Amino acid sequence: MSPSVVGRPIARTDGVAKVTGAARYAADADVTGVVHAVLVTSDVARGRITAIDTAVASSGAGVLAVLTHDTLPALTLPAVTSFYLKRFVPVQDDRIRHAGQPVAIAVADTLARAQDAAARVVVRYESAPPQVVLADALGEAYVPPPGSDGPNDYTRGDVAAGMAAADVTVEATYTTPLQHHNPLEPSATVASWDGDALTVHESAQGISITQNVLAQAFGLTPGQVRVITPYVGGGFGAKGPAWPHTLLAAAAARHVGRPVKLVLSRAQTYTSHGHRAETHQVMRVGATREGRLTAIDHVVTQQVSRTEELLFNSSEPTRMLYDCANVRSTQRAVRLDLPTGSFVRSPEAATGHVLESTLDELAVTLGLDPVELRLRNWSAINQETGAPHGSNHLRECYTRGAQQFGWSRRDPRPGSMRDRDGIIGWGMATAAHTAGGRPGSGATVTVGRDGTARIECGTQEIGTGTYTVMQQVGAQTLGLAVHQVTFLLGDTRYPAAFASAASATVPSAGAAVVRAATAARDLVVAAALADAASPLHGVAADRIGAEDGFLFVTGQPWRRVAYRDVMARHGAPISATSTPVPTPLGYSTGAVFAEVHVDPAIGRVRVRRIVGVFDPGRILNRQTARSQAIGGAVWAVGFTLTEHTLVDPHLGRVVTPNLSGYLIPTNLDIPDIDVDFIDRPDPDSPALGARGFGETPMTGTTAAIANALHHATGHRFRDLPITQDKILAALS
Repeated sequence: MSPSVVGRPIARTDGVAKVTGAARYAADADVTGVVHAVLVTSDVARGRITAIDTAVASSGAGVLAVLTHDTLPALTLPAVTSFYLKRFVPVQDDRIRHAGQPVAIAVADTLARAQDAAARVVVRYESAPPQVVLADALGEAYVPPPGSDGPNDYTRGDVAAGMAAADVTVEATYTTPLQHHNPLEPSATVASWDGDALTVHESAQGISITQNVLAQAFGLTPGQVRVITPYVGGGFGAKGPAWPHTLLAAAAARHVGRPVKLVLSRAQTYTSHGHRAETHQVMRVGATREGRLTAIDHVVTQQVSRTEELLFNSSEPTRMLYDCANVRSTQRAVRLDLPTGSFVRSPEAATGHVLESTLDELAVTLGLDPVELRLRNWSAINQETGAPHGSNHLRECYTRGAQQFGWSRRDPRPGSMRDRDGIIGWGMATAAHTAGGRPGSGATVTVGRDGTARIECGTQEIGTGTYTVMQQVGAQTLGLAVHQVTFLLGDTRYPAAFASAASATVPSAGAAVVRAATAARDLVVAAALADAASPLHGVAADRIGAEDGFLFVTGQPWRRVAYRDVMARHGAPISATSTPVPTPLGYSTGAVFAEVHVDPAIGRVRVRRIVGVFDPGRILNRQTARSQAIGGAVWAVGFTLTEHTLVDPHLGRVVTPNLSGYLIPTNLDIPDIDVDFIDRPDPDSPALGARGFGETPMTGTTAAIANALHHATGHRFRDLPITQDKILAALS
């Protein structure tokens, strides 16, 4: 295998298409005869529909249909195991479960006419006061059954005994707000029918999920549904599950007998495809005077809807990360009249933030350096399962990160580091996120007569560089140059792949590409060895190497033959397909250091520096991996300082359903971000030693910023986001 392909910072193969506008997203699909659909959504959060008047709306020019629960044909509720998370399909009955729920669909020949028709639908309700405030309903919390991320009620050891044995204990209550994904591209569907065959152009992080959910809803086989997604304009989890708007667009298309395009408005995305649930967290930790943890007790209470009880703010860091014999993790739910929650990029960020903030409190109480505290509690194993990690270089992340940041110059006294404009604070935290442990993927590799390779995999490109990285993985495994390999994705006609979620694309799709490419390479080698005219004829297969488009005898590199010559003489393409194999559970970690500046006169916070050193196994592409780390840091700035969705406590409506009310960082808010990697292969990873990494960098960074603010101000901010008013109140 060529040592020069994987790891190189190769520019994204889709970069030019994206910056020139040539990339075609779901709403750009060129489908003949397409008409437009617009959703009518509920103004109330709890109640039922008493009447819908569609007469005026239906009479408008170009209007093809206005569908309500009285006229939309019945759809089958897909199974929750298929990742259709809602336990109802809207526009099927008169019940209202949350504000923003679709109650009708207007279809017209132009978007403007569909919007006008939707605006003319008159809906009358019988409503009841909604309950939407988590703090008001904590007494109704319960522990739901285990979910996909493990137990909701977990204990190891004896927590009470561990707390009693502690020399120091810290207890704190933290809250994190409801937050939304806000990808640049709103969710979009273009659905068309040909008899009983359905084709959907969809902005989806899991095209196989969408395929299976549509098949269940319409009583089809998966083979009757084709989902096409060549590009996704960001998802962050919003487009991972299947959501009702996709089903409604397909139902409208079948009803009117025309292809239908449905694009959610920005406001509709706040109620249509999930959110990060608000949390209330109580954390207790106990430790010896030397800083060794004796017990951790973590209770997380988060919002769910009235119809679902899945929890997505997982407490995996508490259960898995640090060496502690006595741990209790309790994940509780409170039912509210809000939309369905879902996974949002780095679901562990909310719980990891509290763990890492509380450990900083413990370090201050002990008078111990926060880095040293974490080094003393480092674990070589998964503390929840007892299994060793394939590799774990977190200690090196701490020491290298501290050196690069200049941590030794930190004065630990709060408020002691200043410049002429204000107060400086330095903080750090551990980044950690699971990688792998999910269903596998399949891939097909075809080597053509010209010696180039084509790889097909039903995965997705959500902006992380999948086209490029998988091209590199294929080239590395085959022994071809990168330009000799084409990688195709985003079509359910290709071998099925797991969703682009849970940092699973590299370990799942990457491993599938390695298996298929290895099999294809072996077949090409066999063809070369069987060819009497080949310089490799008669050589044992295990002596053959491959690099830069050539096969050669190991130790005798002059005995070589080009792929293209082997395939030309072979006379036909050679293909190999890998079938899905579940991926091993990995754990990507890192250490993050942050510097903040606080202007005490106005409470303004500027994050001035972030240094992150990470251990994601082998780096497949340094440029795309670095971009993921930068993106995680950017989101962490927003998570910590600005982002929160406001809901009217009386009406249950989102009152910040846009990017002017829901504040995310801009370029001027982002500091210098220094990213480094350990870059050593994980021997347990079947993806050339690489682990999933995309969600890791956001974890840890939020707490590093908050811990830096404590160092600057001497005040512990336990309620996110840490806005200017909170800073001013602390300094007054």
